[in-house]
Amino acid sequence: METTTDIKKATLPVTGMSCAACAVSVESMLSHTKGIASAAVNYANQSVSVSYDPDLVDLPDMDLVLQSIGYGLIIEENEEDAIAEQEKIQQEHYQNLKNKAVYTGILTAPVVALGMFFMDWSYANYIMLALTIPVLFIFGRDFFVNAWKQAQHRKANMDTLVALSTGVAFLFSTFNTFFPALWHARGLHPHVYFEAAAVIIFFILLGKLMEERAKSNTSDALKKLIGLQPKTVRVHRDGTEMEIPAREVRLGDEVVIRSGEKIPVDGKVSSGNSFVDESLMTGEPIPAEKKPGDSVFAGTLNQTGSFTFTAEKVGKQTVLAQIIKTVQAAQGSKAPVQRLADRVAGIFVPVVIGIAILTFIVWMLLGAENAITHAMLTAVSVLVIACPCALGLATPTAMMVGVGKGAENNILIRDAESLEKAYKVDAVILDKTGTLTEGRPDVTDWKWIASLENPSVHFAAIKALEARSEHPLAQAIIQYIENDTKIDVSDFQSFTGSGIRGIARGREYIIGTLKFLEKEQVHIAAELQPAYEVLTAQAKTVIGIAIDGQHAGLIAIADQLKPTSREAVEKLHAQGIEVHMLTGDNAQTAAAVALQTGIDSYQAEVKPDDKMQFVKKLQAQGKTVAMVGDGINDSQALAQADVSVAMGKGSDIAMDVAKMTLITSDLLALPKALKLSRKTVVTIRQNLFWAFIYNVIGIPVAAGVLYPINGFLLDPMIAGGAMALSSVSVVMNSLRLKGARL
Repeated sequence: METTTDIKKATLPVTGMSCAACAVSVESMLSHTKGIASAAVNYANQSVSVSYDPDLVDLPDMDLVLQSIGYGLIIEENEEDAIAEQEKIQQEHYQNLKNKAVYTGILTAPVVALGMFFMDWSYANYIMLALTIPVLFIFGRDFFVNAWKQAQHRKANMDTLVALSTGVAFLFSTFNTFFPALWHARGLHPHVYFEAAAVIIFFILLGKLMEERAKSNTSDALKKLIGLQPKTVRVHRDGTEMEIPAREVRLGDEVVIRSGEKIPVDGKVSSGNSFVDESLMTGEPIPAEKKPGDSVFAGTLNQTGSFTFTAEKVGKQTVLAQIIKTVQAAQGSKAPVQRLADRVAGIFVPVVIGIAILTFIVWMLLGAENAITHAMLTAVSVLVIACPCALGLATPTAMMVGVGKGAENNILIRDAESLEKAYKVDAVILDKTGTLTEGRPDVTDWKWIASLENPSVHFAAIKALEARSEHPLAQAIIQYIENDTKIDVSDFQSFTGSGIRGIARGREYIIGTLKFLEKEQVHIAAELQPAYEVLTAQAKTVIGIAIDGQHAGLIAIADQLKPTSREAVEKLHAQGIEVHMLTGDNAQTAAAVALQTGIDSYQAEVKPDDKMQFVKKLQAQGKTVAMVGDGINDSQALAQADVSVAMGKGSDIAMDVAKMTLITSDLLALPKALKLSRKTVVTIRQNLFWAFIYNVIGIPVAAGVLYPINGFLLDPMIAGGAMALSSVSVVMNSLRLKGARL
């Protein structure tokens, strides 16, 4: 929480939001509350940021304001506790929603069977009434409660429409069940619409369940980012080493880090040496060597050795905290486009009510002897045919089929927003490590001098020596050598960041950088000089081998290009999409990878924030940008991009922030994802069209506009059938996606 003069700012989780209209209601209620200067709802993260005067209003007051319309705030001092509480509430809500959908389905099935096939049975209406009551007033109770709370504040959302249509259908059917003689006396059959009311509740609950399931992990990325910081840390204070909570670290504290521990804050190494996994920041798979004077960052992982560093940035000033803040802001800036039905509900509901009332009045004034009958039937028909069921199903059903189709092709899709934007993409940004390359160091070349007798006998000795090394590249050499012969090693020495020395099978081996070998009076063999120049030109890390003081060979290690990366880039180019590569690696390596893949535009040695700024630069040029990455260092750029795509074997954070994930490491899935997005969003738009067209055509017909022309008056039963048909057409249209070719 920050203070600016007399105004305080706070960001708090919100409970109970299930649609974009809910977010608008929360924002509107808080904005009009005395003492609150501004309120901005972040629907993606289910949170609200408020600026307020603490002398006029406090956080519990805001919670009471939101409770009056069915929402609430989670007020916790600790951010982790707030997120944990929000997650607990979301899980409980999801399970409760699932139970309601199941029980509603069980009760609705016999109601539909009776209404469709046994409507003339004398006890059918009473049984349907008994089964519909718990559906509406137990499992569907929230629709009516929330609609009432919204009405008290002159607001309307999807709950209003559901409660109104099902409530009127239920009351009209109940009246007809107990007073059928009123209609018989007029020569009319007293229809009931219990099945329509029950089916509406079931379908809407099912739609909400699917939506909740899709967004149930919206806070995971932030939770995991926050979880990268350790809970406790050891510091030197007043000559004593003590363990304190990580959030209590102060500027200037001397922090002690041991092997395998995470670094809690940003700072500079004051003593000791180690290797630190900084893939969080750079995306590079090889840990960075740390010595006195080098910078370290919160959330990174110490691998070997121990060291002490001086805290320079703590709390919300660390690089990790800035990444968290940026991800929150970028996610929240995006409007969920698939919530069209909720956005129009505020207009649609009063319009439908107005049409129903107007229809009743017109028939009462202009109708003949059966005016009241016609007035009642037409008003009910308008409300029944205006059921929002198809609107509620339009996006979820297309999403379910689209997601299934994507899964068949190794594409995981998280929401409709990315689907709507992906087919518009005209610029793709690719991370290098783990996206274009394998993401791990491997031995690519091994050169021996020609005069060396039986080189194979030396492999076991080298493997035994490297097994004792702490250098990250040692594992690549160990995995490359298949010889598992056990060799005794003596006089072993390790020189941090340079190389190793030892005796095996009676011979002395020196393995390390060529600078290290020269320091040991070992010079590169003339016959291997051309190979060395070629390997370094390919941006590979070259290690020298000396046996008994003589140069004997070279080992080249590199993060290799994936076999399909070049083909994927070519396919993107063929679609008219420009391709850029951003990497935290050095310029020589970046140039080599760009040349091999056919990428013209690339930048090297970029930091996480640089990637995000590059995305913004392209967006400022009017580009629709897709960012493809696999590391935590990509999370800011992923959150900022119009379409974010994570590689499936990458970090959990990247996958949580991204709206699409390629389950395979094969980049060829990316062009398929763009094509799938086009087909899916077209289906969603078709569904919304059919959902609305039934209302555009059906409501006037239900109101009786054809009666003066041809005497046709829509029966409420037919209106219920039309409502059901609109839902069926939406579902059937969605199912067509299953046969789509990618």
